[in-house]
Amino acid sequence: MDIFAALVFQDWALFILSLTVLGVVAGFMAGLFGVGGGLVLVPGLFFVFQGLGFEAESLMHVCIGTSLALIIPNGLMSARAHWRKGAVDFGLVKTLGAGVLTGVFMGVVLADYLASAALQKVFAGGVLVFAGVMLFDPARLKVLTGVPARPWTGIVGAGIGAVSSLIGIGGGTLSVPFMSLCGVPIHRAIGTAAALGVVIAVPGALGFMFTGLGEDGRPPFSVGYVNILAWALILPGALVSVKAGVWAAHKAPVDVMRRVFSGFLVIVAIKIWIDIF
Repeated sequence: MDIFAALVFQDWALFILSLTVLGVVAGFMAGLFGVGGGLVLVPGLFFVFQGLGFEAESLMHVCIGTSLALIIPNGLMSARAHWRKGAVDFGLVKTLGAGVLTGVFMGVVLADYLASAALQKVFAGGVLVFAGVMLFDPARLKVLTGVPARPWTGIVGAGIGAVSSLIGIGGGTLSVPFMSLCGVPIHRAIGTAAALGVVIAVPGALGFMFTGLGEDGRPPFSVGYVNILAWALILPGALVSVKAGVWAAHKAPVDVMRRVFSGFLVIVAIKIWIDIF
């Protein structure tokens, strides 16, 4: 049954409002932490579609693919705002970029191989790890005096790209801690991570579009594993709020907000695990 055709006016209003709010929150988080918003977008999309009664095998794939597609404009806006503040190191983007692209390809292939339930477990596990990373805040440590030379940057970039594309995030949750451990100032690390998010999201979204073509059980208005309707509803709020997130990253007590966000991630992971079992 077409779930959208069965919606009454109140359901449509709630659907539109939910995705609009989701876009605002994701955009703010993208600007604040340089994470691309995927840690908010993927579970948000998952819970909204579940609320509509959509339980198809490909649901998690659609949420991840749509998240990556949204990170493209979101990440561009975030990177541009950070660049205007002189906080994007394009040398680092180039250094990590080749490895990231390789990793994205690996992540897309693996995601297509996994069933939705398995992908949910991977996402929930990753979210718990990321919550711990954000709570610990590796920015406090300076293990290295600079970013390692090749091939180590390629290996790290591949890992960031693979994990990020596999679970639909912009990579900031991994690349910001890595750059911080290498002594990169936190604001520059966040801005550079936003630019790397675009490098991850473009091939990642295209990959999910391609691998999802012809798959049964996708929500209406989907191109492959990217839902165009959800993308269009979420995007305006995300673009509006990303600048507020960038402002907060440079002005607000980010440490406090990081702890709050870590707690939020733990709750999300628990909710996803409960839904699986």
